[in-house]
Amino acid sequence: MDNIKSFELDHDAMTPGFYCLGEANGVYTYDMRFKYPNKGDYISYAALHSIEHLFAVVIRNSEIKDKVVYFGPMGCRTGCYLLLFGIQEQEAKRVTIECLKKCLTLDRVPGTTQKECGNFREHDLEEAKREISDYLEVLTR
Repeated sequence: MDNIKSFELDHDAMTPGFYCLGEANGVYTYDMRFKYPNKGDYISYAALHSIEHLFAVVIRNSEIKDKVVYFGPMGCRTGCYLLLFGIQEQEAKRVTIECLKKCLTLDRVPGTTQKECGNFREHDLEEAKREISDYLEVLTR
């Protein structure tokens, strides 16, 4: 079986940042790396779940809403994947930064009722915002 692109990365050399993992059929896959892999500092489940809800709603209401294919957390809890149709890296990073800043303005995590979410009790807005703020510092250096 062929390996997937993200498994071919040297995770010991990865640093927090925004990376294009490649393009296939017009879909660009972005690695939104919040944390250093394998260093023991991971995003908590509750914060990562909240980041997923916050960013997914914000980007799907952004200027590129029709280009969003997928957004979701990495199982290793060091970041998220963002898949966009036809949006190259410079534009993707610009919109990502704008959306992350918008996430910081929200006073609640969207979609957190029992009817809306399969794990509605596990959210942490404060910690999600802290993680987003730290990641924004990396992206805007």
